[in-house]
Amino acid sequence: MPISVPGSKRARTHAGGFVLRGRSAEHGFTLVELMVVITVIGLASAAAVLAMPDSRGRLLDEASRFAVRTRAAHDAAILEARPVSLWVTPTGYGFDAWRGGHWTPIEDGGLSVERWNSGTAAGFGTRERVMFDATGLADRPLTVTLRREGARADVEIGADGSVHVAG
Repeated sequence: MPISVPGSKRARTHAGGFVLRGRSAEHGFTLVELMVVITVIGLASAAAVLAMPDSRGRLLDEASRFAVRTRAAHDAAILEARPVSLWVTPTGYGFDAWRGGHWTPIEDGGLSVERWNSGTAAGFGTRERVMFDATGLADRPLTVTLRREGARADVEIGADGSVHVAG
């Protein structure tokens, strides 16, 4: 039985003397097969990139986190039976507690100072403050408008201490 060297183009013959025709391992892939595989990989990559979250987080997620922290400050005012305030600037926000006749920054737990994510800004030109009294009522209603790259989310703080996100 003749044996060909790998890579040779000679046809192999079977023990019965007939020639085996067909695809062998030396022939590789056709151009069409390679193009189909590249197309499938490209589509899968595009789907993965589109499904990935923004590294800075969605604006609505940031607004929701701000609302949850504001609600925690409301609850802290009631639990500690002392006023707690929220201050907001175009670059971030924080919480203060009324202690010893003046506002003291809250630096522990989830109520420490927080900066907005990159590209996010609150719709204020200056610092705004809203205070929750010991019963949880706010001294005034406040709407904080967050903007990033054309997206907008509003966090509404009611006079009754309620906090809602509108996106």
